[in-house]
Amino acid sequence: MTDTLRPAETAVTDAAPDSPQKLKRSIGVVGGTLLTLSCVTPASTLFVVVPDLFGSLGTATALTIAIGSLLCVAVAFCYSELGTLIPSAGGEYAMVSTLAGRLAGWLVFVLSLLVVMIVPPVIAMGTADYLEPVLHLDASTAGAAVMLLATLAGLLDLRANAWITGVFLVLEVIAAAVVAVLGFAHAERGPGSLAAMEVAGTDGRPDTVTALLVVSGLAIALFITQGFSTAVYLSEELENPRRTVARTVLATLAISTVIILVPVVAITLGASDLAELTGGDIGSMVTAWSNSAVGTFVSLCVALAIINAGIVMVIQNSRVLFASARDKAWPEPVNTVFSKLGRFGSPWVATLAVGVPGAALCYVNLDTLYGVTGVSVTGMYLLVAVAALLSRRGAHRHTRAWRMPLWPAVPALLIVVLGYILTQQEPVHLLWTGGITAAATLYWTLYLRPRRTTRWLVTLPEDARS
Repeated sequence: MTDTLRPAETAVTDAAPDSPQKLKRSIGVVGGTLLTLSCVTPASTLFVVVPDLFGSLGTATALTIAIGSLLCVAVAFCYSELGTLIPSAGGEYAMVSTLAGRLAGWLVFVLSLLVVMIVPPVIAMGTADYLEPVLHLDASTAGAAVMLLATLAGLLDLRANAWITGVFLVLEVIAAAVVAVLGFAHAERGPGSLAAMEVAGTDGRPDTVTALLVVSGLAIALFITQGFSTAVYLSEELENPRRTVARTVLATLAISTVIILVPVVAITLGASDLAELTGGDIGSMVTAWSNSAVGTFVSLCVALAIINAGIVMVIQNSRVLFASARDKAWPEPVNTVFSKLGRFGSPWVATLAVGVPGAALCYVNLDTLYGVTGVSVTGMYLLVAVAALLSRRGAHRHTRAWRMPLWPAVPALLIVVLGYILTQQEPVHLLWTGGITAAATLYWTLYLRPRRTTRWLVTLPEDARS
């Protein structure tokens, strides 16, 4: 129990030949925001994840996403403060390890790794559906191809990837805008329907969406804008991270919320009836509101958005694995391999290690993993909030960093709300996540804790500690 409360030992990088390798600082707020927005991937989230919420929450979907976005503001405050206080490619685990203890940091790492390894192939498999107007592809094969393409792009220089993903992001925003304009132009009901709290039942009649259903749906709503945390993973490659991390986190959350929530409201108002809204077939709605050419254009934009998301998620995931190896999370031969940097300054072995298995996962049935991902994201946010509550102790009180308003009320309230949301999730999803967490704790107990002086040491770049 003492390991949970004791701050992690922190190894500082230096110029020695055997010192941990450092990533190159090459992007500013604009590049970081483009990469981070692409990880949120608003259009693919709108077309792939949101339909599931329509199916369970109906007209309450927009309200649930709005509440989740408000909660994410508090989460973003925590990430902004911790990301400037502990600017490491390890993201959540580096922040939590340093402030809340090594075991807590290890568990956050496992939860974050679970999220970032599962989500890309799940979203990538949606590519086939949106290429359907021009190509007929097997969903698993299309998803695997997207993951391999994303892996190749992830081997390039990060600045080049910022421009690639920026171009894709423009098309993605256009697709979301088209959906919003068409939905509002063909509105079938007034704004009051957003508070109607109805979903089509199995018998075709309206069912009431209860407050508990909304609370249960908040785990997925939190996941919808979850990608804003990517700015923290990129903090070692952002110029002047003490200023740019917070700006990137908050700007990304604001922009992505607008891009996602406005079309959701338009779809809710524009669906011809409750059954069509609950069905969640957004592509068919767009075609009905316009014509097949517009529907095809939107579908192709969404397919590009999914590819874009794959590229950024592989970039993010490889940085997590790179940082974990640099921080000695694994046996030494594994650490040595995963911490290698390529000619473009990217962690090429770590990139291959997350991209190739992601392609293989496209051939696995991952239907239940959305729920597991929602639980993992909520648990990860809860531990980040705990770290934020401890962020102004001792030497950290005087470290230069962006500081959130209303501390400590914001993280304290967030802990209570997120804890309650976890209690409302499906037991099977809690059991899956709990089982993985238990296995991770066993690894910690048998391997990491006995080697506390040589394993699981959070490494911060020297220029980030001044």
